[in-house]
Amino acid sequence: MNPDPDLDLTDLSPTDLSPTGPDPTARSVGRSVLCRLLNLDGRLFEAAAARHWPGAEQVLPRLSRGANHGVLWFATAAAMAASRTPRARRAAVRGLASLSVASLAINTIGKRSVRRARPVLDPVPLVRQLKRQPITTSFPSGHAASAAAFATGVALESPAWGAAVAPVAFSVAASRVYTGVHFPSDVLAGAALGAGAAFLTRRLVPTRAQVRRRSRARAEAPALPEGDGLVMVANRASGTADRVRALHNALPRAEIVQCAPEEVGEELAKAATRARVLGVCGGDGTVNTAAGIALRHGLPLAVLPGGTLNHFALDLGVEDERDLARAVRHGEAVRVDAARYVTGEREGLFLNTLSLGVYPELVRVRDRWSHRIGGWPAGLLGALRVLRADGHPLEVELGGARRPLWLLFVGNGVYHRMGLAPGRRTDLADGLLDVRVVHGSRRPALRLLAAAAAGPLTRSPAHAAVQVNRLRLTGVTPGTPLAYDGEVTAASGEVTLEKLPGALTVYRPLRSAH
Repeated sequence: MNPDPDLDLTDLSPTDLSPTGPDPTARSVGRSVLCRLLNLDGRLFEAAAARHWPGAEQVLPRLSRGANHGVLWFATAAAMAASRTPRARRAAVRGLASLSVASLAINTIGKRSVRRARPVLDPVPLVRQLKRQPITTSFPSGHAASAAAFATGVALESPAWGAAVAPVAFSVAASRVYTGVHFPSDVLAGAALGAGAAFLTRRLVPTRAQVRRRSRARAEAPALPEGDGLVMVANRASGTADRVRALHNALPRAEIVQCAPEEVGEELAKAATRARVLGVCGGDGTVNTAAGIALRHGLPLAVLPGGTLNHFALDLGVEDERDLARAVRHGEAVRVDAARYVTGEREGLFLNTLSLGVYPELVRVRDRWSHRIGGWPAGLLGALRVLRADGHPLEVELGGARRPLWLLFVGNGVYHRMGLAPGRRTDLADGLLDVRVVHGSRRPALRLLAAAAAGPLTRSPAHAAVQVNRLRLTGVTPGTPLAYDGEVTAASGEVTLEKLPGALTVYRPLRSAH
């Protein structure tokens, strides 16, 4: 990097490096060293221009143009996301996020801090040169920064996809010297900046591999090398056809039952009468239903994520059919907690979360609109509706006192937050209910936003948290919406929540299998 922010690198030559400033000797030495580096950079550029690169004339200029404005990387990310595996989608998102950070740094700091002219194109064969030459300063290379940021971001989330992307990223960076638009040092500096942007992004939003799950003792579960005895019920509404087909290819003797959402409970109950292992593919609500049936019949559960969020499967460590098939083949399973709620004459399980207050209203709005505008837009609409609400807080008796609450959240297991990422569970058998409350006030918006910003803090003016194994709420207005694992029911005056430690045996690839 240029040690003088006002120095124009194009004006440097050995004859005009006159010492000025408070330390003339040090400044003169610094300029002399910089001049030698620039001369070396120029010689490397000329050597690259003179060298014949077999086959590169047809590829590298086109690749360089294709990377303009990040088009190549957006297309690569789309292709990765189309593979429909959670790991590939996360890698694509992380790659684009890293690219965005690198581009921001290049355009706000990099290009403005050092004014360096582009190389003279005379040594570069005409066939290599780009038809449209860049007009910005040369240092550092934005193309190299974007390529390195995307490839590094992808590799941090998925080494396999990173290995596939890396040769393309290297070729894009090399193409900038090959076509004569950058000196080698421009490319190296840009690549370093891009890789740094990817690691900064990981610090802000850790990768899933950084979330260390607590090791649990192996539970007794049958090993089914070809899937014989596994009955997998798949909710067709979740778009599960490709996933169950892939699972069936991996476990050819497994029985696959695909059904409509309204038939899931009935088909799971039938499957439990003939299965050694009950399998389910769908969202968190479908998995909740399967867990209740597996508990009643004393069956181990095999969960294949097939919904939008898949909180339970992902916290468990099952991301796709490959993870599940490996666990089923080798009989790898653990015991995890379930949680039970009782209100009036109604009782049920929840594997992820239960809430009272504004969140059930969000779920209702989302469910009402999701079939018309899609799940994520409907969820955003529900959040906006909640934040603009003028209603009254929920009032419950908690700890012997009547308290107004905008939200009471209960997690089956403690949720941890790292960086800016949403909270996740690292232990599904910790024996605890994670209770969070947002205190009532005149309007919910500021309280809810403050609680979201506070994250897992145990004390704040808006937000409080405690971990218990049993919770009893009284004085709940009958008919108050109660949401659990994405489903909504109604509370009836009193709500009791309790843990069922180690109640459920679930297949999961053990750490030693990775």
